[in-house]
This record gives sequence, structure tokens and C-alpha cells, in this order.
Amino acid sequence: MITHLQGRLVEKHPTHVVIDCQGIGYFVNISLNTFSQLPEGENIRLLTHLQVKEDSHTLFGFMEASERELFRLLISVSGIGTSIARTMLSSMDPHQIMDAIAQANVPVIQGIKGIGAKTAQRVILDLKDKILKIHDQDEVYSNSNNTKKDEALSALEVLGFPRKQAEKAVDKVISQDASLSVENIIKHALKNL
Repeated sequence: MITHLQGRLVEKHPTHVVIDCQGIGYFVNISLNTFSQLPEGENIRLLTHLQVKEDSHTLFGFMEASERELFRLLISVSGIGTSIARTMLSSMDPHQIMDAIAQANVPVIQGIKGIGAKTAQRVILDLKDKILKIHDQDEVYSNSNNTKKDEALSALEVLGFPRKQAEKAVDKVISQDASLSVENIIKHALKNL
């Protein structure tokens, strides 16, 4: 796997760059966030992610390791491909996206072009715990049971359960063990529905 490229910047566009590495030109897709951080000089070093498909090999470039890490987390979510992940990273700073996920802020994520309510909730449900572990923000964002309850209810509603029925199941789970993560509250609530 190609983990980074270092060479001469031949072409610079908001969506891609071409880097000459000892006579070989690499076409690298980038986000606007990375584009804004590109140095003015000719020599450049980009961290990369290589996507291998049956019909293509596509390189994505990042100036920061945190942006590459977030990109990889985003494409691990069902329904989020590389183009939507790149759009997300172009629309917002990576730290803003991580904060929105950690705080379960659906409207912020849904405000990104191409992201609907269900996809935004799926991103939060799939990635919140991972983002909190990576950045040790667990205590900051998820110390409130009401927040956990609201997130669990939103997820169950997306899955098609009526709010009142979902609320009874979630309340029952929280009354038994208030220290559960949102994911575990949802799992236990599904058993009671």
C-alpha cells in the first residue's frame, strides 16, 4: 500500500494534484481542506489512502494524519463512499466533523451536501464511540444519560419504531444500567421491542 508520496508538485487543483516522484506522475484526489493547506513551494509530501477496485486504483491525499484517519472511518460507514467522505472533508474542517459526531449533532452533519437524515444518524451511530476513544472525549460529550437516551431514540426511530414504544424500551434499559453506551442501549432496547 502507498502510505505517502513525496515529490514535486506539478499540478494543483481544488480537487486533485499531480505529484512527480522521480519521473512518475501520481494523480491524487484531495479535499478542499488539504488544498487550502498545500505549501506554495514545489516540493510536497502527502499522506495517502489507496482505494483498490476491480477496475481502478485511486489515490487520496491528505496533509494531516487526522484527516486521513477520519476519511478511513467515514468510508467504513455503510452508504458513505469515497466521494461523499471527500465532500464532507471539503465542507468542514476534520475537527468540526469529529466534534459534530462526538456531540451527535445530526443537523450539522446533515447540512453537508449529499448527506440525508438517515445517513447522518448512521454516521453518528457507527463512529461516535470510535471518535470518542481516539480523542479521549468520552467524559466531555457522553456523561449525560439524557443525551444517550435521545441518541438511542433517534436511532430507533430511523429503524422504523414508533417513538412511544422506543421510549419505553430505552427507559427500561437505562433504569437497569445507566452506564451503558448508546450502542448497547440500542441493542438492549431492540431485544425489548
